Amino acid sequence: MQHQERKIYKRILIMTAVPMEKDAVARGLQRAEADGFVVEVAGVGPASAAASTAALLAGRGFDLVVSAGIGGGYPGRAAIGELAVSSVIVAADLGAETPDGFVGVDKLGFGSARIEVDAELAARLTEALCVAELPAALGPALTLSTVTGTAATAERLAALIPGAASEGMEGFGVAAAARHFGVPALELRAISNAVGPRDRAAWRIPDALRSLERASTILAEVLR
Repeated sequence: MQHQERKIYKRILIMTAVPMEKDAVARGLQRAEADGFVVEVAGVGPASAAASTAALLAGRGFDLVVSAGIGGGYPGRAAIGELAVSSVIVAADLGAETPDGFVGVDKLGFGSARIEVDAELAARLTEALCVAELPAALGPALTLSTVTGTAATAERLAALIPGAASEGMEGFGVAAAARHFGVPALELRAISNAVGPRDRAAWRIPDALRSLERASTILAEVLR
């Protein structure tokens, strides 16, 4: 069986929602002495993320786009302080409300709420994180414009998208812009809170940022 040569990404754009995430990623890349990376702030939410990413991709020749930051982890899949790598990026609230419940845009026939990622790359990154003693889950990364705040919504989303690992507000926007320019995308989340009832006191943002910084050193090793 012929061995498939591993793809090398020479220019990588990493988009974060806010400056503190950008700083954590930049520190990790600096520790890894990585070059070829550009880290920028996309803004909060899928619309801002898509617009910011598209503006940066226009005429810039990137090989890969990564949506990186902190986010929620689905119970039983990704715990606080752990990492989640996207197996697919899903706009989980893109669709219509009906008397029978939510219907996604795919079933409505208006396009797709799913953007595929490079499965080999996602699996390789997940394995590398785990080897580095950074527990990581590989699974669907959900994007929502409204962060989940109840157990009922968390259960509905977990049932709607089996294996859901993480929840954020920018991933699908970043990936949609990348797809428009023919560039592959990936999402990496450090878990700061459990998806479910909103309990800000239980959030561990500093811990998640430290995990994101450490994961960024591994990201640099895997991509280069």
